[in-house]
Amino acid sequence: MSLFYAYRAATRLLGPALHLYLNRRKKRGKEDPGRIGERFGHPSAVRPKGHLVWIHGASVGESLSALPVIDEIRRRYPGLSILVTTGTVTSAELMNARLPEGVIHQFIPIDRQVCVARFLHHWKPDVALWLESDLWPNMLTKAQKAGVKLALLNGRISEKSFKGYSRYPSFIRPVISAFDLVLTQSDDETNRFASLGAGNVKTVGNLKFAAPPLPANESALAKLQEQIGLRPVWLASSTFAGEERITGDIHKKLSAEQAGLLTIIVPRHPDRANEIEAELIAQGLQVARRSLGHIITPGTDIYLADTIGELGLFYRIAPVCFMGKTLCASGGQNPLEPARLNCAILHGPDMSNFATISEEMRIAGACRPASDADDLCRQVGALLRDRETARTIAEAALHYANSKAEVLDHTVDALRPLMAQKAIDEADHA
Repeated sequence: MSLFYAYRAATRLLGPALHLYLNRRKKRGKEDPGRIGERFGHPSAVRPKGHLVWIHGASVGESLSALPVIDEIRRRYPGLSILVTTGTVTSAELMNARLPEGVIHQFIPIDRQVCVARFLHHWKPDVALWLESDLWPNMLTKAQKAGVKLALLNGRISEKSFKGYSRYPSFIRPVISAFDLVLTQSDDETNRFASLGAGNVKTVGNLKFAAPPLPANESALAKLQEQIGLRPVWLASSTFAGEERITGDIHKKLSAEQAGLLTIIVPRHPDRANEIEAELIAQGLQVARRSLGHIITPGTDIYLADTIGELGLFYRIAPVCFMGKTLCASGGQNPLEPARLNCAILHGPDMSNFATISEEMRIAGACRPASDADDLCRQVGALLRDRETARTIAEAALHYANSKAEVLDHTVDALRPLMAQKAIDEADHA
């Protein structure tokens, strides 16, 4: 038995265990209890009449990349309906806040054949567009068998993942070959997908360059700016365990020379807020938490922004930001988000999830890497003292972020052969 069919058998036999797993996630707040049925393929919305495009992004990053694609498809093919699926509560909350009116959101079902079949039978998508690398074998192969036209957008596969997949060609080839079209971020990705069995692969660029600036509530922004006043401020964004402690240490060291220094921490996972707050208080720091409605007072050292979907607010406030998941965890976060909002960007030694972008930004003077916590402290202090240099880095970052917006047109142009002919005809005669 090939590994692919062994996977299918395992997902069938492990059905009861998967139910227990989802229920455990629900108790931990990792699943929406009111919508848990969607994870088993039970719809919570009616399928619209006519042609349906289904767009899937696993989590927040992929979902944000999907937003400009959704807008452009709606502009070009106004008669189409759009369904968006995601896999996390955080991404669902983001989509519910930012999806255009009329676009439907559902949670992606778990990758059991019965759940997948239930989902496909109800929604009957004509075209499915998957973002980046969330490859579910049962879903993709059954969608292909049902006649759904499949495209992978912003295709990404790391060298490590490529080596792992290459060891099991009987597993990955049926999954990769289910796509009628694979659009990748770079030529390296194109070569990897072709080697794994993709038949129609094109390099079009990274859709993250097409994303609009992260939004911010103007009233909330004004209130925070009033509370902060003229205090020097910097931001540690999307931090992981260990990076909050480092941020606290940096604050203590720099506050001696930067009178009134305010440090903002936005943890990647806000459910860690209690743990983070306790750690910072143990360092002798005064902490205000956004989720609890605390205001920033003159005595506040750390503003813990433990909410979801508000990064755009804090990038607008802080002229200097550190990208988390680069010192105590690996891979990094999307540096184009702060780049669009006039931040001077610092990051740790591991930006492997955005290797090409971060290297191009470094060469362009649009970000600066820090080798370790001590180097980060030195560089944060230098940029807080030298506002002109911080402004120069931020301007270079903004220029870079705006340099490749044509990727959106290239992506949607490439999708035209997959769209229903009726939708194309209607668009051409509109």
